[in-house]
Amino acid sequence: MSKGMAPLGSLSAERRRRIGFVMCDIDDTLTTDGRLLAASFSAMERLHRAGLVVLPITGRPAGWCDHIARMWPVDGVVGENGAFYFRYDPAAKRMIRAYWMSAEERATDRRRLKALKARILRDVPGSAVASDQHYREADLAIDYCEDVPRLPPAEVERIVALFEEAGATAKVSSIHVNGWFGEYDKLSMTRRMLCECHNVDADADRDTMLFVGDSPNDAPMFSYFPNSVGVANVRDFAGRLSAEPAYVTRAPGALGFAELADALLSVR
Repeated sequence: MSKGMAPLGSLSAERRRRIGFVMCDIDDTLTTDGRLLAASFSAMERLHRAGLVVLPITGRPAGWCDHIARMWPVDGVVGENGAFYFRYDPAAKRMIRAYWMSAEERATDRRRLKALKARILRDVPGSAVASDQHYREADLAIDYCEDVPRLPPAEVERIVALFEEAGATAKVSSIHVNGWFGEYDKLSMTRRMLCECHNVDADADRDTMLFVGDSPNDAPMFSYFPNSVGVANVRDFAGRLSAEPAYVTRAPGALGFAELADALLSVR
């Protein structure tokens, strides 16, 4: 275990009791082997019913996030690595959508990403456009292991380098390399959502917030939130995280998230 990651059990009951916001990655944090397990979905529902604000913070696409905001036991979702947040208002029967970039900027960027896609697929054999790309609004997702044989780390880094050479931001998740044009990430849009939807200053209230994730694109969240947690499979990215979580669960993936939920609910 990295020296930067303490066992979840060392997160004190006093600190757990102060948590009012639970933010979570989706792939390989809420899921295991690509599936959302009953254990993690139930954990979200139990947290939500206990009065905690539950916010998935994901690289997944807008089309999926519309469904998540409407149908999951959550209070909103940040998607495409910070390109937007969606929040469903059941009383008004209205989806609230806030984007980092304007519609015109997103349209321009999609044309630039289309050209970049052709270069990446040509220069990195074995890579593929992610199967959820059709439902995206702001980024390009390149699959390196979800629906294709896993590429070696050097090839994943080559994909990152091609994005960056074109002036794009690139982040590695547990399944995709996501690239986009724009100065935002998971953290910047999460902070905006907390302010606009919950009237919370993240800088002042970080002790009431917890983030759980598993991969390099979660590093800004790990760095910012003192109560940051990695599910056990975060160790798969040892040496490739620019910031590590403060704590780590015993179990990986969905069962690690359920373990975290139990730890939070046990003191309430």
